Amino acid sequence: MRSYHLAVLVIGIALAVAILYLVRRDHIYIRQGVFWIAVAFATLVLSLWPGMIDTFGQVLGIAYPPTLLFLVAIIVLVVKALFGDIALTKLKRDVRRLNQRIALMETEQPPSRR
Repeated sequence: MRSYHLAVLVIGIALAVAILYLVRRDHIYIRQGVFWIAVAFATLVLSLWPGMIDTFGQVLGIAYPPTLLFLVAIIVLVVKALFGDIALTKLKRDVRRLNQRIALMETEQPPSRR
């Protein structure tokens, strides 16, 4: 095992441990934690079998196989950003609806005296 393979292996394990810690402490939701655990697992697999990138690159006809890794990473991050935007839009819509309901409830009730 080369030194950079060992470095990627350590990074993958550290990432997995950090994500598990964050999920356990409720700093991130399980749904996002599963995604990041999958990223850590992929890092672990690629550090143990770096030849997989070369094999997939040859099968797909890519001249320089490490660019496949970057392409997949960019696509995954774009999809992750899209899902983040969808969740944020839903959250904003729900907050707006709640604000409207509160405003309606306040207009229906007579003002209370303090």
